[in-house]
Amino acid sequence: MRLVPRHTRGVAAAACTLLMAAGLGAAGAGASSAGTAAPGTQVIASTVLGSDYKVTLTALRSTHDQYAASVRLQVYKHTDGGWKESDQVTVGDVDGWFWYPLTGSGAVCEFSTASTEPAPLTVSLLVTPSIGCSEPAHYVVKQGRVFAG
Repeated sequence: MRLVPRHTRGVAAAACTLLMAAGLGAAGAGASSAGTAAPGTQVIASTVLGSDYKVTLTALRSTHDQYAASVRLQVYKHTDGGWKESDQVTVGDVDGWFWYPLTGSGAVCEFSTASTEPAPLTVSLLVTPSIGCSEPAHYVVKQGRVFAG
């Protein structure tokens, strides 16, 4: 059995307490930063209309609420050998969707269009698994611009 001199017991206990506090402080800092995850984006659907237009639906994670998201519908026009954005609209309300259902499997209930000019476009997305799909939103893509349908 090894004996520790009485005058060093307090120093060892204080050092141990400081190390534990530092560890807990670091764990707390990591936990709080994990709760405020950086906003993200995820393309949830995409289609090409003929050789002229590409349409994408992108989920945008809220910067204020880690569970909320917005959906951006973007139209790209094929020019100079590449795709250049010609218009975009927000589907539904800003931060009006839930991030996890929107980025999970089965998130897109309906995403239909036609290669006509103007091109009709219908979008319906999963609100939550228990609520089901949103009412369809109707748009028209005309000369690269998006209009409510």
